[in-house]
Amino acid sequence: MEGSSIHQTDVLFGVADLSFEADSPPAPPAELLDRLPSYDWLLQGGGRQIFFPPLEAPGRPLDQRCWSSFMDLSRVPTVTEEVAREALLSFVSSKCCYGSAAAGDLVIQELKQQTLCRYRLETFSESRISEWTFQPFTNQSVDGPQRGTSPRLWDIRVQVPPMFHEDTRKFQVPHSSVVKECHKCHGRGRYKCSGCHGAGMVRCSSCSGAKRKAKQSRRCQMCSGSGRRRCSTCSGRGNKTCATCKGEKKLLHFIQLVIMWKNSLFEFVSEHRLNCPGELLAKAKGESLFKDENTMVYPIVDFPLREISLASQRGIAEHSAALASRARVLQQRQTIELIPLTEVHYWYQGQTYVYYIYGTDHRVYVVDYPERYCCGCTII
Repeated sequence: MEGSSIHQTDVLFGVADLSFEADSPPAPPAELLDRLPSYDWLLQGGGRQIFFPPLEAPGRPLDQRCWSSFMDLSRVPTVTEEVAREALLSFVSSKCCYGSAAAGDLVIQELKQQTLCRYRLETFSESRISEWTFQPFTNQSVDGPQRGTSPRLWDIRVQVPPMFHEDTRKFQVPHSSVVKECHKCHGRGRYKCSGCHGAGMVRCSSCSGAKRKAKQSRRCQMCSGSGRRRCSTCSGRGNKTCATCKGEKKLLHFIQLVIMWKNSLFEFVSEHRLNCPGELLAKAKGESLFKDENTMVYPIVDFPLREISLASQRGIAEHSAALASRARVLQQRQTIELIPLTEVHYWYQGQTYVYYIYGTDHRVYVVDYPERYCCGCTII
């Protein structure tokens, strides 16, 4: 890897952890690397390769549930007029340009309440790719093919992060290292400065090399009348240390395994008759109704709201299709939550207004507030 070093080396099952980012193309020039037969299965075509995980047999589906014990909507507290007013006052006080008089003096006319169901599916997966990379060779030990055959990438064991926490880590594949002359400086450790072409001096920018400024008899003070100045790019040396090998003249090439742990998310909120934006309801805090977590979860087929069952089937099918050919599923989690939603109609100074209270933490969405003095605040 150009211009990089191994900041941290954690050895886990013989694999070195690389915590740096590639600063150069991952594939070295093909003419610099001999064809290594034992690596053919690792890299095909000389570039980056994605490796498909081994197939695993699915588990058994769960027994059907009796949802009558779950569907107790009384667990979600009813929003009273007092709660509705306090929620609006709290919202208004958090906004710099909302007046509190309306929130305190309004007359609530009607509360329309509805409890929604939110289905959420999380799929935590692991994918692996390999790529060539390199770093300056500083006479460190070389773990090359003479020490054995490189393991297959899905056979390399690493520490998995906590479930549903995304992460990316890089590992050096054992027995894949090879030392080559630096292709940037051709093994010299330095290269000619592009600013002065190796001369160490450049034309004076003040007098343009004329030694005197136009229409002046005195010599140029910037270059002392020489017409040339020391090159600032190389400090007058005429050459620069090679940024690729850091002056070491050689590079250690190796195959890098990149492992990505990703948490894919599918969300669905049941249909409702109120005009609160769906994106707010998707993020709202809810009351947990059901949770199912396993290596593989199965679609919910008997939920009282058929749209939730259909959403479960669709979400699992989408994740399966998206991940089956490129990642290994480590864990899945599906949940159903109850999301309270209240539409508040109120009267203030002869006009009727509306706002919404959503979530168990009583967040507020204001459609049109009567005492708003500027446009600098968001209404969410």
